[in-house]
Amino acid sequence: MSRTRAAAELVAEKLTGSAPQHVVDVVDLGAGLLGWGDPKVAEAKDIVESADLLVVASPTFKATYTGLLKLFLDQFGAGELGQITTFPLMLGGSYTHALAPELTLRPVLVEIGASCPAPSLYLLDSDYQTSPDLDDWLEVARRFVPAVSS
Repeated sequence: MSRTRAAAELVAEKLTGSAPQHVVDVVDLGAGLLGWGDPKVAEAKDIVESADLLVVASPTFKATYTGLLKLFLDQFGAGELGQITTFPLMLGGSYTHALAPELTLRPVLVEIGASCPAPSLYLLDSDYQTSPDLDDWLEVARRFVPAVSS
């Protein structure tokens, strides 16, 4: 499991108090992302569209999110996410690209219909588990976590 996936799962758990019900790792979708109509990609889209809350995470690659994530997000039409509460997260090796999730990932998520009410989160991949930035961000972001229906 990648550090990015581990960080996304950690953020989801800290936001909600429980482990995520579903995890979509775009690496597992492989070549199905290169076209339209792949059953595994369709299943991943269904999981995303049925979520009460999303954490969308990527490592920082050349100051933006990865091409694999782009291929997955391209599968969604404008507004298709229907205002699902979403938290953009990116990991990187230094704070040089700390604005990347806010400037590159968030606008794409909003275009496809995500509601991103909290600031985007950038964490160093070397200390995402213990980062004081995560604790500070959680204080703000938890206000936007929707009540989970039983």
